[in-house]
Amino acid sequence: MISGDALPSWNDGATKRAILEFVARVSDDGGPDFVPVEERIAVFDNDGTLWPEQPMPTQLVFALDRVKQLAPSHPDWKGRQPFKSVLEGDLRARAAGGERGIAEILAATHAGNTSEEFTAIVERWIDSVRHPRYERPYPEVVYQPMLEVLRLMRANRFRTFIVSGGGVEFMRPWAERAYGIPPEQVIGSRARLRYEVRSGKPVLTRQPEVELVDNKAGKPVGIAQVIGRRPIAAFGNSDGDFEMLEWTTAAKGRRLGVIVHHTDAVREWAYDRDYGFAPLARGLLEAPERGWTVVDMKRDWKLVFGFQR
Repeated sequence: MISGDALPSWNDGATKRAILEFVARVSDDGGPDFVPVEERIAVFDNDGTLWPEQPMPTQLVFALDRVKQLAPSHPDWKGRQPFKSVLEGDLRARAAGGERGIAEILAATHAGNTSEEFTAIVERWIDSVRHPRYERPYPEVVYQPMLEVLRLMRANRFRTFIVSGGGVEFMRPWAERAYGIPPEQVIGSRARLRYEVRSGKPVLTRQPEVELVDNKAGKPVGIAQVIGRRPIAAFGNSDGDFEMLEWTTAAKGRRLGVIVHHTDAVREWAYDRDYGFAPLARGLLEAPERGWTVVDMKRDWKLVFGFQR
């Protein structure tokens, strides 16, 4: 248990109370809402929920850097979209490629290596780059109020999982350092893996095929495949998390659904419906009738990042 204020970076109000009361009720073994320890599972989206997804999702930044690194081995990219726009720094042309263009970039920059090789590539990158706005390593640019929620839940014997549309092998190398979430509790989109023996050593190689897109309706599927239990709490920030929150909160018993609404243009960003990568429209509209808690970042958070103290 945590003594004192378990959520010190949250302003007092209905949002903070909703989280604290939920955790207290499901952890009270003498109360009507008690949930056994093995069923205390909370799932968290990553981009926009645990750390920023602006000015673009971090994995996309990684992929664009990889295009530049790999370009000498792919001379045809200079004249082929979407790679041409990346190499020329043409942001408008790159954006015009949409989801299809992003998928092609991810496939070209994430496949062909073993799982161990890819982990090493991600670790080197995440240690070397800085967030363009905050000029700090990405694992330091995480939401302090959400770190407190993770700690509160783990102190009350919850298992906390990341359930993200991002690539699982991109997140696992640094998730424990950033959030205290071990790699086996990270669920994400995943490439197809193939077992091979190279030079007498068994390896898993990443294929240019997607096995699961862990977004929207794919999130409950990923949860069922990996965890095998329905969570009792779900946290997201976009309509890509809608089905995860819907599936979590539709079951019997006390449930918690939380949406982080980006309303702070000074300390972070203010956006929702019009954000192309991860819009929030339906979730914001239906949250009241579904009993979901909406976090107003500007109003509810005393600070956004730990380094802002």
